[in-house]
Amino acid sequence: MTVLDLTLAIFAVSAVAGFVGSLTGLGGGVVLVPVLTLAFGIDVHYAMGASLVSVIATSSGSAAAYVREGFSNIRVAMFLEIATSLGAIVGATLVAIVPTAAIAVIFGLVLLYSAYETVQSHKHTTVTESDGLCKRLNLGSDYPEDGQLVKYGVVNAPAGFAVMGIAGVLSGLLGIGSGAVKVIAMDRIMKLPFKVSTTTSNFMIGVTAAASAGVYLSRGYIDPGLAMPVMLGVLGGSLVGSRLLVAAKVNILRTIFAIVISALAVEMLIQGLRGGIK
Repeated sequence: MTVLDLTLAIFAVSAVAGFVGSLTGLGGGVVLVPVLTLAFGIDVHYAMGASLVSVIATSSGSAAAYVREGFSNIRVAMFLEIATSLGAIVGATLVAIVPTAAIAVIFGLVLLYSAYETVQSHKHTTVTESDGLCKRLNLGSDYPEDGQLVKYGVVNAPAGFAVMGIAGVLSGLLGIGSGAVKVIAMDRIMKLPFKVSTTTSNFMIGVTAAASAGVYLSRGYIDPGLAMPVMLGVLGGSLVGSRLLVAAKVNILRTIFAIVISALAVEMLIQGLRGGIK
């Protein structure tokens, strides 16, 4: 395979990852790191570096559209970014300490848990009124649905904040936007509607990734030759996905979310336990 063929292949895969990441709030990186590592044999540290750049691109590409359509909850995002940004710096610092095989196993376990929680999350209901702290912070809002504005409340801000700190650590450690954990925190714990959770996650992941990308850059883990086709592909895919989300059905989004990350999780676990990840 020539350099041009490899670049085009990476671009195509990145576009698909960006599309899925935009629709589900994953951020693309959660798909890209396993694919770049398993399919293309790229060193996991460079894959994570390129992934972080792509995560920033995904957020830039889709967040504006979601904010314009009235889906993203900016107040919730800014509140939770305090936790994720601090956690991301901690996670990025741990990259040089944690063995590569352990990173692969952690990645796989995180994805499996995310898939399970997503499948289960259809059982919960949203709330119309915020609890004490969330009401004081004015975190409740509304979003468009079938031509009408649907009001919703937000609850359990301290628990959501704590989980977001963990999401930030995972973002820095695994080179992803940790959108999977963010969606679960907002969807399951804070009781935001699923579309609001995914769009708010897309708004947040760029800031989280930027917090840890500086650490990766200082260690030489961001290769421009790899990061460029990844970034452009993810950006294009995320723009297409953001336009489709408005009309997408929640159940379909959950199914896409669960199937994609379950398949990647199993492969990452197998390769990590076998020592096949370099």
